[in-house]
Amino acid sequence: MSVSTPILSESKTAELKCPLSLDDTIERYIGAFSWNQLLQAVLVSVAWIFDAQQSFISVFTDAEPLWHCTQLGDEFCNPILSNVCQLPRNSWSWDFPVNTSIISEWGLECASLFVKGLPASSFFMGCLAGGFILSTLADSFLGRKNMLFFSCLMMSVSCLLTILSTNLWIYSILRFVNGFGRATIGTCAIVLSTELVGKKWRGQVGALGFFCFTLGFLSLPAIAYINRGSSWRTLYLWTSLPALVYCILVHFFVHESPRWLFLQGRTEEAVSIIRSIASPNLSCLSMNLSHVFFEQEAWNVDLYSVIKVLWKKRWALRRLSAIMVTSFGIGMVYYGMPLSLGNLSFNLYLSVIFNALSEVPASLITFFLAGKLNRKGSLLFFTILSGICSIMCVVTGKIWTTLQIGLELVSFFSAVTAFSLLFIYTLELFPTCVRNSALSIVRQAIVLGGVISPVLVAAGREHQFLTYGIFGLVIGVCGLSVIGLPETRGRTLSDTMDEEEYKLKSESCSYI
Repeated sequence: MSVSTPILSESKTAELKCPLSLDDTIERYIGAFSWNQLLQAVLVSVAWIFDAQQSFISVFTDAEPLWHCTQLGDEFCNPILSNVCQLPRNSWSWDFPVNTSIISEWGLECASLFVKGLPASSFFMGCLAGGFILSTLADSFLGRKNMLFFSCLMMSVSCLLTILSTNLWIYSILRFVNGFGRATIGTCAIVLSTELVGKKWRGQVGALGFFCFTLGFLSLPAIAYINRGSSWRTLYLWTSLPALVYCILVHFFVHESPRWLFLQGRTEEAVSIIRSIASPNLSCLSMNLSHVFFEQEAWNVDLYSVIKVLWKKRWALRRLSAIMVTSFGIGMVYYGMPLSLGNLSFNLYLSVIFNALSEVPASLITFFLAGKLNRKGSLLFFTILSGICSIMCVVTGKIWTTLQIGLELVSFFSAVTAFSLLFIYTLELFPTCVRNSALSIVRQAIVLGGVISPVLVAAGREHQFLTYGIFGLVIGVCGLSVIGLPETRGRTLSDTMDEEEYKLKSESCSYI
């Protein structure tokens, strides 16, 4: 059962018109795209910069530092062949001050792989916990804007407090809190920015977030190189302060999603936001239009009701399961490959820069071709390409190391492009009432791949197939799960589960 609610009705004498979907209604009043919408989309997408920095900051802060022999002529000391744990402590020394990495500052060079990887694992476990606990708050009572503000604030404050860490355990706890807060930033940002524009521009606006993520990724090696030789705490300081300033901008200048406000029954607030960001030539028209209707969901959206609905609706569960499998494979490569760069015979700073730069063409493809690319076919192509190149990295690494880094970049580029398309595809597969929650659950599958990838990276230090070979097999096989999903390019966004089911029935009838 659904309830029709009039919006933007200024004239009581106007003639009753046929109901429009909420997607068509907002596009009619606010316009497909305007400068105000662009400003909002850019401001929201900036959150991805800080998201990227916290996702990959451990590549530098938790790195294994370089060392050198201090006693000349010692035939048992060799930085390339020797194990530092088997040498007398007075026979070697770190190349940089001990506080440049947590490994050297806290004497973890001989610790187990589990201990060394604990901070990174804690971060991703925090992402999993935060995504599970916070995943539906943006769809229920907090909304997109408040959830974005809360997540950014928790992430930035915990990042700043990380500077005060005195041992590995406090550091790991703060990294867990950091990941917990960061968990919903990307989903809130992409949902909020795309819900403010018409369907023609959803792909391009969604790509803005990926551009910002690339910018954040690129900024890390630059900050780390400028501060090389300084304490690892410097990286956390330089990434936390701008994030705190951004939280203030979000609180005062970002608008809530009109779609979400309408579904919450807060019609006056939604109308006020639409008028404030509408194109000048459309804002006057909206004053004269009346009796535009939208379908409001009958069930109450509480904290976990959206998860229950996704579970009970067979078509929704089928879509969610398939896209989660693909997300797991993409996440394993997306988070694992940057972490495994230390296993290659290349400069760490250059390797990270090359990987970050490979996100630029991936973002350009998403930005300029999102309106033309079929979602399902593109995901299949890029996941399979990434898998093939990743497996070939194992073979070529034994013959030609230059070709190996080239194949690694192609594999990572393909995974990044698939990652970008995956988000756009997911937000088009699910209606407004559960969109943020579905996207959050899908991102949890991506993060789960990130949790497992550090274990494979550690194992790959001795056998590369356990890193790049497994990466390639997983993303290639998982990508096949999208074959049974519908194509969504150019499709009007649904706002309720009933509306989406009506479309499914209409489409099935059209084939009879």
